[in-house]
Order: sequence, then structure tokens, then C-alpha cells
Amino acid sequence: MSLISLARRGRAVALVAGALLLVPLVAEARPGGGRSSGSRGSFTNSAPPATNTTPGGAQTFQRTAPPSPSPSFAGPAAGAAAAQAARPSFARNMMMGIGAGLLGAGLFGMLSGSGFFGGLASLAGVFGFLLQLALIAGIVMLAIRFFRRRSEPQLAGAGAPYARQGYDGPQPAAARMGGFGGGAAAAAAQPQPIELAGDDFNSFERLLGEINTAYSNEDEAGLRQRTTPEMFGYFDEDLTANARRGVADRVSDVKLLQGDLSQAWREGDNDYATVAMRFSLTNALYDRKSGQVVDGNPTQSQEVKEYWTFLRERGGAWKLSGIQQAA
Repeated sequence: MSLISLARRGRAVALVAGALLLVPLVAEARPGGGRSSGSRGSFTNSAPPATNTTPGGAQTFQRTAPPSPSPSFAGPAAGAAAAQAARPSFARNMMMGIGAGLLGAGLFGMLSGSGFFGGLASLAGVFGFLLQLALIAGIVMLAIRFFRRRSEPQLAGAGAPYARQGYDGPQPAAARMGGFGGGAAAAAAQPQPIELAGDDFNSFERLLGEINTAYSNEDEAGLRQRTTPEMFGYFDEDLTANARRGVADRVSDVKLLQGDLSQAWREGDNDYATVAMRFSLTNALYDRKSGQVVDGNPTQSQEVKEYWTFLRERGGAWKLSGIQQAA
């Protein structure tokens, strides 16, 4: 095998390596991206109790910001900064991917005797390299999404009987929580169980629909009003990534099918409530220019099971603090 052939193969390997670094930027559709993001106060590192709606419990948080030293919000700017510090930025991952490809191309260029950037010496060569990187990233993305969907269990149909377990009016939260955390972390934080009323559960159901609508409309003001600064940061990051990829995430026909309370407690001036919800929706990704569907089915309803944690400052309104996928 000649050095020139070796260099060409080396550049291809470098391009694939750079593309793989870009794949984590691709998120699943719908608010939260099918991931577990946010926080639950003192119970952030503890799984919420299982419920009749989600007997398998919940996944741990994949994206969460370090806890604030103050029990109340430090303000939108501080919360967004904490969320940003807790996750890799789009630009950082992009630069890592491009850097890996350039480094690989340069090393094999040296082996071929054409210099560190022999194959990228001209401006046209640089743009050609970047175009190859983008094309390979797209191919790898589609392949991973294809095999991931084949391995996922099929979601249940949307024709199941409507139920709202745990949403039938005021009940003592301690009697419905199925165990209240425990352990050294809970003792140190000293959270106190609280009771919720029917209006609270109505607020949770309303926020489920309003947050999905705001996300679908890319309404940042609406999302900021209904979420904590941390959760707004994650939603904003996902919407920005969609815009850069040239797609739009559209969600409609959100309907709560069943829900019950997992935990409700107070920490300082903040009240928390973690609710297990099973709901249906239609969801698809569209190309921003052509309007064509690139992923999902806008005519087929799907069911989702998630834990949503809500937070309210004393005297304030409930806001979304975290989303966890059901196990």
C-alpha cells in the first residue's frame, strides 16, 4: 500500500472520528429530548418513588446543574450560567469534532510527504474537507437513529382508557408518596412533606400542555415563564441545536391519560412536587426550508411516560424543574 493511499484512508478515518464527536449533539424529538434533565432539590440524586402510572421507577438525571448554595432561585442569569457550566456547549463539541478531523488529516498528510496540511493547503481544500465532515456526520447520525429505533420497544397505542389516578382532589401527600426518600442527604436537607390540593394537580396538567406548545412554537418567553432557569437553559440549548441543523420540532395533541403523585415536599421557601404522568402526543421533525417531515410521524399518536418535577417559591406559581424518563 502506497503512502498516498494510506494518507487517503487516514483522512477518511479522521473524518469519521470527527463526525462521531458530533453525534451526541443530536437529540430525540419533543421537549426534553427524551432525556432526563433538571433537578429535584435535595432529592436530585435520589430516584422518585415508583407509582401506579410508572411502576418501574425513573431514570437518573443525565443533565443537571450543581445545586445553588441558596434554597431559592439565584435569578435567571445565575441559573442559566449554572446550566451552561453543567453541560458541554454546541460550539465546544463542534470544535472538538473539526479539530479531530484536521489533526487526523494533518498527521496522515505528513506520512504521505505532502506536509502537515498538504491536502488542505488551499481554501477550496478546507471547504471540501468541511463538507465531507458534515456529510459523514449526517450519515452516521441517520444510521445511529435507525438502529436505536429498531432496538426500542414499541410504544403502546393511544386508545387506552383515560385515567387520572391521584388527581381526584386533595389528598395527604405523605399517604400517597410510597416512601419519602430517607438517608443522610434527606436528613441534612430536612425536607418536610406537604399536602397538595386539586388546583395544584390542575396546574400540573395545564403546564404539561402549555410547555409542549411553547416548545413547539419555539416561544422562549413562554418557556422562561413556565420553567426554572435551569430547565429553560436546556430547552434553549435544544432549540438552538435544532435551528443549526435546519429542523423544527413540532408537538401537538398533548393529552394527559393518567397521572399520580410521587413526592411532594418543602425546602425552605420552595415547594416541590414530582408527578408521574402518562400522556399522548404527536411529534415530528420538519425541514425548515422545505417543510418536509424528516423524522417522526405527524399523523400517528404516541404514548410517553415521564416524571415531571415542579417547583414554586412560596406564594408563586408552579414551574417545571425537571423531567425524568420512566425506567
